[in-house]
Amino acid sequence: MINTEIAIVGGGPAGLAAAIEAASAGAQVTVIDENSRPGGQLFKQIHKFFGSKAHLAGVRGFEIGNRMLRQIQDLRVNVCLDSVVYALADGNTLAVVKQGQTVEVRAEKMIVATGASENVINFPGWTLPGVIGAGAAQTMINVHRVLPGKRVLMIGSGNVGLIVSYQLMQAGADVVALVEALPKINGYGVHAAKIRRAGVPILVSHTVREVQGKENVAGAVVVRLDERFRHVPGSEQFFAVDTVCMAVGLSPLSELCRLLGCQFTYLPEMGGFVPLHDANMETSVPGLYVAGDLTGVEEASTAMEEGRLAGVSAAVALGYLDSAQAEVRKEEIRIRLENLRSGPFGEGRNTAKQVIIQRYQGICSQAGKEA
Repeated sequence: MINTEIAIVGGGPAGLAAAIEAASAGAQVTVIDENSRPGGQLFKQIHKFFGSKAHLAGVRGFEIGNRMLRQIQDLRVNVCLDSVVYALADGNTLAVVKQGQTVEVRAEKMIVATGASENVINFPGWTLPGVIGAGAAQTMINVHRVLPGKRVLMIGSGNVGLIVSYQLMQAGADVVALVEALPKINGYGVHAAKIRRAGVPILVSHTVREVQGKENVAGAVVVRLDERFRHVPGSEQFFAVDTVCMAVGLSPLSELCRLLGCQFTYLPEMGGFVPLHDANMETSVPGLYVAGDLTGVEEASTAMEEGRLAGVSAAVALGYLDSAQAEVRKEEIRIRLENLRSGPFGEGRNTAKQVIIQRYQGICSQAGKEA
């Protein structure tokens, strides 16, 4: 049995940020992560972050990860690696498989920061070896130093598709094209410009009709789409490739929150079903907080800010910060979150987050009436 004041499930950007805030306030913190190393997506990100100095602009993701690991070590945060939460033993106890052994982790407060998983699209040949997620490709090249293929077709022009395409080229692959079903590029212009300067075509209003090959990918047929997203006959193009990467969005990993009894809402712009929470990141289950892509898919910078907010909220609930101190800190974090969500790429997400909080308040009001 591991007894702790705060248990954090997920050691990615949000989970580490939450641990740092809570432990800095004096709380006893345990981080549980299924990987052999904490840090999550940060160690795949070799590009420099955007934003302001407060958002660590100009610093590469893996450098931010290393800073955070040093901080949790200095703060003596207990980190359980190769550990998977698989059940709720009772109201405040998690059942965990840790390095092949079953242990229980009992906590007064819990923060779930399990992130998101990659989406896929189906077409003939999508199960062939060589059809992979863009995140998997990024892990292969930036973490394991393995090139997934020599000639790559990327599906999706969001930031993930654009960034991973450029990183594949840096690793030595030839990215033959990006295809995007929508009639416009979805990611930041600065990322798209780097791809175009390198001579890679970005084909909007296009998709993959099929991937060809017997035992592995040998090529892909791309087709143009009309305004109703129907294949345009006669518009087929063949690309000789050995790898097809899919960067077609992420979905929050919400299974644990469902197991813990959280109430959910559906918001397509945030990736699908997300747990309802209040302005302090506390869910409909008292003492259970959420942060990061689990609450709606955004950037790593946003995930870290939400983690900080959850960490502060849990610490103040345990009495490690007084209300005045906590409100000052929380307001600083909320302002940074609003700044990250401002502008043409973030306005919809800022609105969506307000919807989540409003719906949370709605169920609380309804519960109060029923009581």
